[in-house]
Amino acid sequence: MLIAQISDLHITAGERLAYGKVDTTAALKACVRHLLALEPQPDVIVATGDLVDCGLDAEYEVLKALLAPLPQPVLVIPGNHDDRAALRRAFRGMGYLPEEGPFLQYVVADGPVRLIGLDTLVPEAGHGALCADRLRWLADTLAEAPDAPTVVMMHHPPFRTGILHMDEIGLLEGMTDLAAIIGNHVNVERVICGHVHRAVERRYAGTLASICPSTSHQVTLDLRPKGPPAFVLEPPAIQLHLWTGDGITSHTSVIGAYDGPYPFFAEGALIV
Repeated sequence: MLIAQISDLHITAGERLAYGKVDTTAALKACVRHLLALEPQPDVIVATGDLVDCGLDAEYEVLKALLAPLPQPVLVIPGNHDDRAALRRAFRGMGYLPEEGPFLQYVVADGPVRLIGLDTLVPEAGHGALCADRLRWLADTLAEAPDAPTVVMMHHPPFRTGILHMDEIGLLEGMTDLAAIIGNHVNVERVICGHVHRAVERRYAGTLASICPSTSHQVTLDLRPKGPPAFVLEPPAIQLHLWTGDGITSHTSVIGAYDGPYPFFAEGALIV
């Protein structure tokens, strides 16, 4: 099973540039072309939050139109730039988002890997949280299939990255309890996240937690204690998580056109 992860799309409406600089619509169009050209094709695409920039209905309509060429199921979870009600309106009828309730959490279990979406959104805030109700739902959901290989998806990563201004708006509630729940389930193969706009990974609660780069702009890699909030137009990327029957192997796939591929061998001989 091949899972393609996209994150932090920040789609706008009315041709507005995100942060006055970034054409996120053009970036997602390039990402969709990249996804369509992959061989083999992903079985499912997951989008780990900050789908749009301001949580507006008009932005979600643009997002849906941009994603429409993809033949695979696209599973979404909210990030801090999203609005639950508007997201639910836009993706109602897709068959996996709950029709009602305070949170957009769900499980999709029709493939060899069980996919669990968590909702870490705190309305009108940049940081994330997992309250007792959301954590209880996760614990119950994991307990329903303790032997099924599982990927947990969330926007805010459950660990500190060392990029201070992003850590200050990271997962600020429920981190310890989440680690305890994940640690009780050895079948959790990966916790995949967004929010930080960089490829980051860490050993976490007996498994691996990883962050996907953005499909548009990246957060500046600045590990200084007082590094200022900033972004950089480094190449956008997606991540590919390949389930091989005995584990998940993850790859970062950079979006764009680059010279190559060039062969290492010609007529059976190594090119030196």
